[in-house]
Amino acid sequence: MAKRIAIGVIILGAMVAVLALYLPHTHVQQPPGTAATAVIGGPFTLSDTTGNVVTEVNLKGRYSLIFFGFTHCPDICPVTLQTVTQALKAAGPAGEKVQPVFITLDPERDTPEALATYMANFDPRFIALTGTPEQVNAITKAFRVYATKTAIRDAEGKDTGDYSVSHSGFMYLLDRDGKYLGLLPGSSTADEIVAYLKNLT
Repeated sequence: MAKRIAIGVIILGAMVAVLALYLPHTHVQQPPGTAATAVIGGPFTLSDTTGNVVTEVNLKGRYSLIFFGFTHCPDICPVTLQTVTQALKAAGPAGEKVQPVFITLDPERDTPEALATYMANFDPRFIALTGTPEQVNAITKAFRVYATKTAIRDAEGKDTGDYSVSHSGFMYLLDRDGKYLGLLPGSSTADEIVAYLKNLT
């Protein structure tokens, strides 16, 4: 009986860990500056808004603040990107230590040109990245990003042929070597982000 209870506890703990990583808007996070217990991040190959290839090597040397979203996102994406824009300006010199990165979850529609137009609304320091569906799928798996296409239906419940992308809203903080430091909730305020940035050494 004791063995069965122990196994049950282990399974329950694993389920909680998975939910914390994958459910949208979950506010569980690894505080920046502490050792991460989960393997998050890794090598990737994507393209920026000018068509240049960008890999994890390009992000080394500075802290990285990465957010995954898509240009057709009606709410969380533009709000989060605008909040980061405000935080970078308010952080002053601390903001210069951080490279903000936006990675699309919708490569079919988010071409380099579409990303360039969209990102003109936010801080020019942002690097916006896209790629083939296979490349984007690989990096979302590496960062354990929850993302799934959702069909858009009309008032009568009929498929319109259009779609949205349901996704988690975390921001990922990487150190100067590209290693995962922690998560910032997508609901973070500009002041909260500034406080994180000013604690980076």
